[in-house]
Amino acid sequence: MIDMKTVFHSAGSRGFADHDWLKSNHSFSFSGYYNPDRIGFGALRVLNDDKVKGGRGFGEHPHDNMEIISIPLKGGLVHMDSLGNSAIIRPGEVQAMSAGTGIYHTEYNQDENLDVEFLQIWLYPDKRNVTPRYDQYVIPFGDKNVLHQVLSSSEDDSGVWIHQQAWFHMGEFDKDMSLTYKMKNPSDGLYIFVIAGSVITADCTLQARDGLGIWEIGEVPLTVTMGSKVLLMEVPMKY
Repeated sequence: MIDMKTVFHSAGSRGFADHDWLKSNHSFSFSGYYNPDRIGFGALRVLNDDKVKGGRGFGEHPHDNMEIISIPLKGGLVHMDSLGNSAIIRPGEVQAMSAGTGIYHTEYNQDENLDVEFLQIWLYPDKRNVTPRYDQYVIPFGDKNVLHQVLSSSEDDSGVWIHQQAWFHMGEFDKDMSLTYKMKNPSDGLYIFVIAGSVITADCTLQARDGLGIWEIGEVPLTVTMGSKVLLMEVPMKY
């Protein structure tokens, strides 16, 4: 623990954009928010905490050479893309899209009256100009107090897979639970994002929507101080 490095991002220090139909908090520089100290965390480039009004959404727009992950927290998010995919993703699911050589997609709130909330996450790929693809996974949240792997670099592993040596885990935990995350690769970093509740790690107390990056460490102990939902993102740090 002595040699580890950390960077803390409180919920209130994030960038914020209010487009009326969309309210978005940016953990890292994005669109009109620029902070030279927050360009990303290794391969993790974007972590947006989005809230979209009923019946509104993102019109058709392009992406390329980026791995894009959506994790709904509330409501139903409709997805359509130029590959012919059409789906509704809801809380308890995760969606991944490899933009590769280029893809167009649309996202909008399924409900006309209620907000939809979701995390929009971008990672740099480890291969450029791949064939675009889409993936979706249902998280077995029926098992509490367990870190569920929801993303990896292999289609033979649990969760969605992307073109990057990265692993995401999520879990819902009761108060006073303790757990330890063991790094897959000791040269990677781990970005912890508390969706709800409170977690203590690396002598730092994280509240809802706080983020903490940790690297140069082999395993990360966490203590849950109240009922919590946590997202852990292990990514290469060479970017």
